[in-house]
Amino acid sequence: MPKPLALDDVDHELLGLLQRDSGRTLRELGDLVSLSPSAVQRRIDRYRRHGLIARQVTLLDPARVPAVLLAVCLVTLERESGRRHQEFRERLLAASEVQQAYDVSGEWDYVVMVACSGMAHHTEVAKRLFDEAPNVRRYTTLFVLDPVRTSGALPTRVE
Repeated sequence: MPKPLALDDVDHELLGLLQRDSGRTLRELGDLVSLSPSAVQRRIDRYRRHGLIARQVTLLDPARVPAVLLAVCLVTLERESGRRHQEFRERLLAASEVQQAYDVSGEWDYVVMVACSGMAHHTEVAKRLFDEAPNVRRYTTLFVLDPVRTSGALPTRVE
């Protein structure tokens, strides 16, 4: 694991701004953190070089996407070798419907967020990911009724 990138107060502020809206211009960002556009660009380039910025994406408002069906799936695997867990992870990584997946502690082994184009699509995805997986002991699905908050922003300061 590479050494974490040392961040100053401006870095923390800039990273927070980028996580809320990376579509701002360099000038707008610079005005907000009191840097020139070129200084902002150098910092962003440094974040990318060190892998702090993994990628830039556009987040759609799930309430405005027609017929989108969001679901939280809680999964328990059979207590087998780490190889079986790796196979399950690879299955999740290969599925475009999987928006997020977490290996968690407690009663469940994984929390998997999926986005589907309707109930029939969700049924197909659940069959492919969970029913046909040789090491899934059980799973349950919670359908999202109202996506109250869909942020992916992470804190950058340890307090």
